[in-house]
Amino acid sequence: MQTKKGQSIEDASMQMIEDEIGVHQYNEKEWPIVRRIIHSTADFDFADKNKIIFHKDAIQSGMNALRNGCSIVVDVNGVIGGLNKQNPKDFGNNIVCNISSPEIMELAKKEGKTRSQVSMRAAISDIEGGVVAIGNAPTALLEVIQMVKEGIVKPALIIGIPVGFICAAESKEELSKLEIPFITNIGRKGGSSSASAIINAIFKLIRAESSS
Repeated sequence: MQTKKGQSIEDASMQMIEDEIGVHQYNEKEWPIVRRIIHSTADFDFADKNKIIFHKDAIQSGMNALRNGCSIVVDVNGVIGGLNKQNPKDFGNNIVCNISSPEIMELAKKEGKTRSQVSMRAAISDIEGGVVAIGNAPTALLEVIQMVKEGIVKPALIIGIPVGFICAAESKEELSKLEIPFITNIGRKGGSSSASAIINAIFKLIRAESSS
């Protein structure tokens, strides 16, 4: 088999996913997002209709916000590493990650909280009307949920897909109870690559809509 590079490899991978999954229960906007998560993780469990949960307004709200240049607030630098950098550049989206800030470290120590919690509180102005993408820290997701419940922020979309054993599944369950737009999954799986894959997929939907 001749070696393929770049886009041709991605196209071949996506086709392989299509061939292996076959019939699925996601709609025409949900499936490209799920497919990209599978592409980033090689985990076909995500194809199960019960694994990825979409709030009814999640995709459109995320598309509108990103198209209009909203901030993208992430919990760890790993999410940034997986983003297609051309998309935020073209649409003017500011990417915010405070986790490594010395001020955040000091404040977290002083308040007895995790850096993830404090970093989300520090990003209130960017979270308001923005897209939050959490792939690693359940405490970051729980903090954003608490901020929403307090009525101090209303993000356009929360992507809550942290991986792990402690509070990961529980934080996603809490997210699924919110009335604001969200994308999450059931269980322990997830990760930074999944979070960035969702954002990349939404940008691709924006571009497809713009060119149609």
